[in-house]
Amino acid sequence: MSTAHERRLPLDLRERQELCDLLAELGPDAPTLCAGWTTLDLAAHLVLREHFARWTDERMAIEKAKGLAALIDRLRGGAPLVPWRLPGIRTLMNGVEYFIHHEDVRRANGRGRRIDRPDLEALAWRMTGFTGRRAARQIRPYGLELRRPEGKPRQFGSAGGAVLSGEPTELLLYLSGRRDTAQVTLEGDADAVAALRAAHTAV
Repeated sequence: MSTAHERRLPLDLRERQELCDLLAELGPDAPTLCAGWTTLDLAAHLVLREHFARWTDERMAIEKAKGLAALIDRLRGGAPLVPWRLPGIRTLMNGVEYFIHHEDVRRANGRGRRIDRPDLEALAWRMTGFTGRRAARQIRPYGLELRRPEGKPRQFGSAGGAVLSGEPTELLLYLSGRRDTAQVTLEGDADAVAALRAAHTAV
């Protein structure tokens, strides 16, 4: 549960700080939902993503050799201004990235779904406009419908295809490749359901 101060932070900064707290708590060898990655790997990835336009396996190894504590300190220092903190795009560019990777660590280590984050739900639903469309392209000629508990659903392509239901954050996790941990219901046309399960939607 976040504190009142944390809830007043910009979404991307709040997710960053909470993820850093969790990384520090779990240490460098804890699992994540990213195949083959430990918490140390994930921290190095986040640092490289923000500070290097391109990176190699060698660069990844160099960052990991600095140790988790040093990487956490770098992450807590915040992202460079351009482009990661520009008003209007910071939430979409970094808020989603840190939300997904925060959940990669949380859920791989037995932490449940957070239910006190309406701003995350709003952001996730906004992003399903992109991730849902991308998934729907992969399952053509079948359509995809996204349903949330409240509000209108989203339809991509023809009706009568696959129907994915859940909270917006869970839909986003499923459509981002976190299928085994996302709390969703998938139903509809059997062939469409099979096509969605086989689609490569991971990010």
